[in-house]
Amino acid sequence: MKVTFLGTGTSQGIPMIGCQHPVCLSNDQKDKRLRSSAMIEFNNSRYIIDCGPDFRQQMLANNVESIDGILFTHEHTDHMIGLDDIRPFYFQQGNIPLYAEPRVIKALEKRFDYIFSTKNKYPGIPSVDVFPVSEKPFFLNDLEVIPIRVFHGKLPIYGYRFRDFTYITDAKTVPDAEIEKIKGTKVLVINALRISHHHTHFNLAEALNFIKKVNPEKAYFTHISHLLGFHEEVEKKLPENVFLAYDNLKITI
Repeated sequence: MKVTFLGTGTSQGIPMIGCQHPVCLSNDQKDKRLRSSAMIEFNNSRYIIDCGPDFRQQMLANNVESIDGILFTHEHTDHMIGLDDIRPFYFQQGNIPLYAEPRVIKALEKRFDYIFSTKNKYPGIPSVDVFPVSEKPFFLNDLEVIPIRVFHGKLPIYGYRFRDFTYITDAKTVPDAEIEKIKGTKVLVINALRISHHHTHFNLAEALNFIKKVNPEKAYFTHISHLLGFHEEVEKKLPENVFLAYDNLKITI
């Protein structure tokens, strides 16, 4: 299985518009972060986790010519507003499969009513096939996917485990029963927004503590803001098996 970090930034990306913080002004490409998203490739299949406002740019940067579906963690703008840009894939492939819990599906239907409508549909509008996600495992071809319930503040959202790889973003709390589902993961991706406390996201200390509970072989941080610090400086201070992900990083599990 190959994983590509399409974006590793927070909801406003790095640099933020008008930001004069040193990290926003950095010339290091690893400090320039699009909105968080990942691509999972296995057995000639390719799935995207979340499609935010940078989806088009991420597909172009990685020369993606086809996708087999999109999994959504939750309905916030930075994780779903790029859905309209599936049009080129739809023109080539037909309906694009979407995987999300019912609440998120309703939010997508509201934001993109023209995609989900079956009446008087304009020829250039894409169509999708919707697959509701619950707490039960499901399969993408022969790959089992285990939904992991985490809480983004008070909002219940999903992370996903794909065999030895688990991807979680926007978490603030994770119930013990869900941690048990993650244990045994070789590679864990988890959000680490910044150094200081945040009311709906793990900060650095909380993310490191979560990694200790799960005890993966390797862990990568994503959904990072400029307030976490410079990539090069932060990574030097991390445990030897913990890394800052960066845009277009590719790993093999």
